[in-house]
Amino acid sequence: MLKIALFADGADRDQMIKRYHEGSVRGFTTNPTLMAKAGVRDYAGFARDVLAVIKDLPISFEVFSDDFDEMERQAKRIQSWGANVNVKIPITNTRGESSLGLIRHLLDQGVKLNITAVFTEEQLGSLRQLFRSGDDVIVSIFAGRIADTGTDPMPIMRKAVRDFAPHAGAKILWASPREALNIYQADACGCHIITCTEDLLSKLPLHGKPLSERSLDTVKMFHRDAAQAGFSL
Repeated sequence: MLKIALFADGADRDQMIKRYHEGSVRGFTTNPTLMAKAGVRDYAGFARDVLAVIKDLPISFEVFSDDFDEMERQAKRIQSWGANVNVKIPITNTRGESSLGLIRHLLDQGVKLNITAVFTEEQLGSLRQLFRSGDDVIVSIFAGRIADTGTDPMPIMRKAVRDFAPHAGAKILWASPREALNIYQADACGCHIITCTEDLLSKLPLHGKPLSERSLDTVKMFHRDAAQAGFSL
């Protein structure tokens, strides 16, 4: 049985509500890119609509300013939407300037954060020095995007879990998984959370299915699709 918490990652309101009522996930995340792709135009309206139903599971919404003062204003507004909201703050702005000062300032004010776009051990080391034991914070390490560079993310994730263990309120999140295997890898690393797109969540029932059955399913798929396409030689 998986120990890791599955968080649904997306911006489809109906799908989020469906997963919530099913009880198949333990939280939700989204970001401006996902919301824009889903056609969301009213950022606050979308968030409040979702939060009107999902009141007892954590949901992360992200600031989108590139200016730290404006990030703070947005963070406080997002925080006001609900007690179950984590505010996503990127580890830097687009100029590569560190967000650490803002992160500490918001944590000192009791804002629950999700630090996003974390990739490097240097970034993780800086966060570890910054955090205090009472901080309620998620550290989103983009393991999938790290793997895209040809770097194995598992040593980084294992080390992060070990290094942040003294910070009881800090949770390590495996972000941007690329395949269902990543769920089991993240669990093996001891990560607290993994974000999953709807596509990955739909593959969970395949766990443990005999490979011979998967082989036959695949052959049947090829045969069916060729027939439906009307192929002939």
